[in-house]
Amino acid sequence: MFDLKSYLKARAEEVNSALETYLPQDGQYMGNLGEVMRYSVFPGGKRFRPILTLAACEALGGSRATAMPAACAFELVHCFSLVHDDLPCMDDDTERRGKPTCHVAYGEDTALLAGDGLVIYAFEVAAKTAELASAETAVRVMRELAVASGHEGMVGGQILDMDAQHHGADKESLLKVHRAKTGALIRGASRAGAIIAGATPEQLQAITEYGELIGLVFQITDDILDYQDDPDPISFPGLYGMDASRQMAAESTERALACLQSFGDKAEPLAALATYLLSRQS
Repeated sequence: MFDLKSYLKARAEEVNSALETYLPQDGQYMGNLGEVMRYSVFPGGKRFRPILTLAACEALGGSRATAMPAACAFELVHCFSLVHDDLPCMDDDTERRGKPTCHVAYGEDTALLAGDGLVIYAFEVAAKTAELASAETAVRVMRELAVASGHEGMVGGQILDMDAQHHGADKESLLKVHRAKTGALIRGASRAGAIIAGATPEQLQAITEYGELIGLVFQITDDILDYQDDPDPISFPGLYGMDASRQMAAESTERALACLQSFGDKAEPLAALATYLLSRQS
């Protein structure tokens, strides 16, 4: 049996070590910007998106070291999104990961700029791929990052989500929201790893479909967990019902696993991640 818990712990430690080297070490870098950027990144969560990049690269025979800058770049974008999502003008959250949110700890203006700093720096980190692979590969990785995080992806999805919260949504529009808001970054992180490993068009398509499917499972299970405590009509259980949502997640997981069949044992971490997302309890 594949030991996913040990795998996730080891990969998260590798990502954290790399992020430590990338982020400013001086807490007073550019005023307190270095401190605030680090506050927004550490301690992190599961580092799910960068681990996807590393696992996808390895599934195609690439090296984790070569994929690490891209992996960290996707995590920096994710952390930026959390800082901005927590702001009073968005979700107005006061706590994240057991500590005050960035704007509570440092003020709205500083949190806004720290988020800006993280998302822009993500592209500088992604560009380091050129030093380990090639300039062409680095450009492709940066394009994946831009598409996943920008108006076609996460940012656009957030706008759609805000509109849905104000005006309601149907099943089709809910899928559109989460394919962009949540799924795009997961798909992009997976694709970046495959690109760095030199994926053929067929291999890249398989990893793309895998990323899209587990992105959907990620959101459905998130909605199911949240719905039990705070029923939201604009959610998968709210619009599809609990049983249908669970069925959709299970079917999507099976399809994601089928996408990995041609990669053999090297894709075992990706397969275990897909199964974990379906059954996770937090």
